[in-house]
Amino acid sequence: MTQTTAAVRATGLAKGYGSGDSRVVALAGVDVEFRRGEFTAIMGPSGSGKSTLMHCVAGLDQADEGRVWIGDTELTGLRDNALTHLRRDRVGFVFQAFNLLPTLTALENITLPFDLAGRKHDQDTVDKVIEALNLRSRLHHRPSELSGGQQQRVACARALVTRPEVVFADEPTGALDSAASAELLTFLRHSVDALGRTVAMVTHEPSAAAYADRVLFLKDGRLVDELQAPSADSVLERMKSFEKAAA
Repeated sequence: MTQTTAAVRATGLAKGYGSGDSRVVALAGVDVEFRRGEFTAIMGPSGSGKSTLMHCVAGLDQADEGRVWIGDTELTGLRDNALTHLRRDRVGFVFQAFNLLPTLTALENITLPFDLAGRKHDQDTVDKVIEALNLRSRLHHRPSELSGGQQQRVACARALVTRPEVVFADEPTGALDSAASAELLTFLRHSVDALGRTVAMVTHEPSAAAYADRVLFLKDGRLVDELQAPSADSVLERMKSFEKAAA
């Protein structure tokens, strides 16, 4: 695969925590690509390195070894200021914790990236995202006045209004009930199919992974398998096979 077909790619990522006998290896030489206009889920047992991988390729954490590119820009060695600007302008984030500012309205939280960058937002894009997420009636409410599902939709809208090259979602349904989870995942799927976004999502839920185009499986800090066109059942069976192999 050529670099131009990848929204994000990384080679030889290694990351560990601690030292000596207590050192824990989180990533052990991972090569990975997230293709443009594709929804990728990342799964694996607890401690397999899922979130560490996402944080390293998103520029939120620095690997001990290896190289990362977003588009044609290499993150490795970027100064903090340049990395901050890249994350703000070219990457969207959705986390399990909604990370909304409590004193701002939903609309103000959605357009916050533009305010931080000191530039005017694209009203047409903002309107499209708001309509797609069915937030029009909640725009002037503060986070404390919104349900968990509504707060996560606001966080998702904030991640998408800048038209990022890639959206990283780390357990985005972890704090939601099944109905709100399905609603959010449907929109992430829509953002890929209709808006051309690239989404990479860490999840432990086979039903969530089934919304993706492919699933990458990590174990002990290594990519060990890949599943195309997943269903909840096929993901669950693949996860069970890892458990049996480890037994």
